[in-house]
Amino acid sequence: MVLGILSAVAACPAIIGTTEAVRHGQKAQAKEAHRGQKVNMIVKLPTAVPGYTEKFDGALIVLKDNKLYIRHSQSTFPPDSIHPFAGYYLPYPSNQTKWAGAGYKGEGLVSTINEANQLNWIYVDRNTHELKYGIKTDVENHCAGPWDCTSIEKRMTFESWEGFIAVQEDSNKDIWSLYFDRFDDGLSSNGLIGDGRQIRMLEIQLIRKERVKGFDMACEERVERIRAMRGKQKEQQEEGLQGEQEE
Repeated sequence: MVLGILSAVAACPAIIGTTEAVRHGQKAQAKEAHRGQKVNMIVKLPTAVPGYTEKFDGALIVLKDNKLYIRHSQSTFPPDSIHPFAGYYLPYPSNQTKWAGAGYKGEGLVSTINEANQLNWIYVDRNTHELKYGIKTDVENHCAGPWDCTSIEKRMTFESWEGFIAVQEDSNKDIWSLYFDRFDDGLSSNGLIGDGRQIRMLEIQLIRKERVKGFDMACEERVERIRAMRGKQKEQQEEGLQGEQEE
């Protein structure tokens, strides 16, 4: 009996350690679960700018004609011409190993582009530094990521830092598109849009924002869960058939 008690006491640290490891793993999984959730994206100015803060803070990021724009309080877009960013992180297979080897953290980024929930990759144009969206063949010669976010406020990062710039593309309609300042020079080098041109630019932050859970979103989530469940059932059936064949 004494030996049994001693054995149990000796095993306690190992049991506690295993329990803590499991808890830590569960917390880590819960903490990273947000990465696969479909979210909207909004704008925030890092510092107050009179005449701009009221217009841009909380403005929604939208997709139009393969580019990303800001739908602020005074912008004018043709009816039914824009689609709100609704996306999540997704590994970009051909680049994940390369990014990790270069010391980066992050993945690719996708968004729906229409009401049919068709997905496209979000990327930075290597030549113009514009934020764009497209299929994999559109992205291959450009910068697909890595995309990530800050740990507390979930502000978006690209190539591990925040360098997002809003550029006024059309002064009459007050249309602003998104760029990323890859060289940290205000888009002023190598013939970029800020190179010798008189154009309005504004440093911004991009914030991931949980979507409003309305009826359509609830139906969409149900469909996705049913698809996942059926996919898992199919895998289990295939594994069962394979096991029967091996026997």
